[in-house]
Amino acid sequence: MLCSAAVRATQTLEGVGEGLPPGARVEIEAGLYAADAASLLERLGRLPEEVGSVMLIGHNPGIEDLAAELSGGGDSDAREALEAKFPTGALATLAFEGAWRELGPEGATLDAFTVPRRLR
Repeated sequence: MLCSAAVRATQTLEGVGEGLPPGARVEIEAGLYAADAASLLERLGRLPEEVGSVMLIGHNPGIEDLAAELSGGGDSDAREALEAKFPTGALATLAFEGAWRELGPEGATLDAFTVPRRLR
């Protein structure tokens, strides 16, 4: 888990924390606040290879831009929703094969996109 140090981001982390597996590593990083897509991608590229998945809690427009940039395929309904609006609290689920340092534009598939109003 990589989380911005901003108050709203850490509140989001608290909300999803119960769903994390025991022993999940959580890193709160000030550098994620107001980070653009390129900076977020660079941070993901520095993840150790043994990390099989990561949840990134950050801010728009960086998170939205990163999700759009990375998704080169996948669920067309999810892609349409992501392109329409990426509201606060939205979750884009992307998948890719390979090393973190190799992740780049259109290098992942968008498996799902969920917005808070759909969770009610």
